[in-house]
Amino acid sequence: MRRKLAAGNWKMNGESTALGELEKLATAHSAPGVDILICPPATLLHRAAQTVSDSAIAIGGQDCHPAQSGAHTGDISADMLLDAGATAVIVGHSERRENHDEGDEHVRAKARAAIDAGLLAIICVGESLAEREAANTLDIIAGQLAGSIPDIVTGENLVIAYEPIWAIGTGKVPTLEQIGEVHDFIRARLERRFGTGVGRSVRLLYGGSVKPGNAADIFAVSNVDGALVGGASLKAGDFSPIIQALETIGA
Repeated sequence: MRRKLAAGNWKMNGESTALGELEKLATAHSAPGVDILICPPATLLHRAAQTVSDSAIAIGGQDCHPAQSGAHTGDISADMLLDAGATAVIVGHSERRENHDEGDEHVRAKARAAIDAGLLAIICVGESLAEREAANTLDIIAGQLAGSIPDIVTGENLVIAYEPIWAIGTGKVPTLEQIGEVHDFIRARLERRFGTGVGRSVRLLYGGSVKPGNAADIFAVSNVDGALVGGASLKAGDFSPIIQALETIGA
């Protein structure tokens, strides 16, 4: 049975005062029935890990460099994330793919570096609105899966997050049928490439305007094992109902 995962991506938001939201979240979910992961900005990562060190909440990074070290000013390696207290890292988020021209091969190298360092790699895939309207969604997802996932993955070190680009931060959400179609497709692709054992053990998250009001319906969709949540994860009061909805489905 795949354990459900509620992951929060704070993106470029949060300063020292935001650590109070982690404390609230840890208090509200002292014995959660699902895994909870928060990915704060790098400036807060170490302090965030210390803040929740005695709780059930895990801390992750938002990106990593493919190399272990070197002349890469401003970048952070997977080993550095691990040293700071992270247990996971997001790679291939659409904002990285678009704003930093990161292709599948680059994402694959980052995922490999994360896994080699002992981190859980959360690889993001998703189509643009133009690709959705052109009925190319599954072709795009297939290409991203093939190019972004390294060969060394297992259900313990890989999570796939489906985030349709046109639904991130827009308030627009695909229909439940559209979400189910993509998640079922991803599951089938993983099983075909890695076998049923690994293919069925990798958790699949949905991301894109997930809110307390729509979370339960989304979590009831086939092969949705949780969510990668953006804005609604910044406040404990907004993220807690999403976690609770996931716990209800996972019970």
